[in-house]
Amino acid sequence: MLIEKYINGLNQRNQIEFKNVSKDIIPWLEQTAGENNCTVDKKEWKSKYNSYVIYDYEPFCSDGFEINITVSSHDVNYLYFLKFLYDNKLDTIEYLNNCINN
Repeated sequence: MLIEKYINGLNQRNQIEFKNVSKDIIPWLEQTAGENNCTVDKKEWKSKYNSYVIYDYEPFCSDGFEINITVSSHDVNYLYFLKFLYDNKLDTIEYLNNCINN
């Protein structure tokens, strides 16, 4: 989901939030964001069972948590490209898992 952030009527940074990111993909996503003029603004671990339990660090036992990452950039096109790369990576992983299982 693309979120635009306005300060004093001016659009300072555009943000996009990746919800329920796999723990294995986080390093790739952070590195790719850095390579594409984006910054990771926030990582949060949100409980799947209690909506009020949200951590900004990885809890001791991360089972039962979904990881949400917010990335921002001055140019929205970098965010669209990052989203495109992320979606393609997920599709490739799903395709390869299907090949293994069949």
